[in-house]
Amino acid sequence: MTGAGASGHTARPAPLRVDAQRNLEHVLRAAREVFGELGYGAPMEDVARRARVGVGTVYRRFPSKDVLVRRIAQEETARLTEQARTALGQEDEPWSALSRFLRTSVASGAGRLLPPQVLRVGVDVEEVPVPATPEDARVPHQRGASPQSGLRVVTPRAIPAAELDDAGVSELLEVVGRLVNRAREAGELRRDVTVADVLLVIATAAPSLPDAAQQTAASARLLDILLEGLRSRQA
Repeated sequence: MTGAGASGHTARPAPLRVDAQRNLEHVLRAAREVFGELGYGAPMEDVARRARVGVGTVYRRFPSKDVLVRRIAQEETARLTEQARTALGQEDEPWSALSRFLRTSVASGAGRLLPPQVLRVGVDVEEVPVPATPEDARVPHQRGASPQSGLRVVTPRAIPAAELDDAGVSELLEVVGRLVNRAREAGELRRDVTVADVLLVIATAAPSLPDAAQQTAASARLLDILLEGLRSRQA
């Protein structure tokens, strides 16, 4: 009896595991949709509602919203990295490779789910005082500045390695960097365009609109305009 009871007891959890896996898939799909539409600031309650589960079910799988955001960000970063690798491997022309990556990434909607730290890489804006006297104004980088306003300077911002690696960001930056360098060296990409600029294009060209057809058309149109802005005038 004991053995039969134990045997029966071990067999019962199997359906629960199937249900748990199904709930996890629903939560992840809902999170992608909600965060894609509303950003990572959307509450967990919205995710639970979209997944048609209780908010407690969401928290059992993800003890905090940060954990869920990290999971979604990691998946989207990995997808972008794979898209960049595919473009590198299948396109011989540097500009074709870069534009293919951008078009594929924008079409997939990944830009709406980029990890927040990706869009901070490489830029940090700070105010620099303008010299009060003509003598001080002889410093080359301040020459011609208006005495009524500050000179806004874009300087590199260091992101801790742990923060970059946490969502696979460093790998994404490396692969996209190869696309950018190839296009720049070929004279087809503006010299001042950075990896951060390219990722910003992906985020910018993926508006969230209620109508799917309108969203696709708007993304394609916006990306065409942005690509023209990235391209070197000599190309």
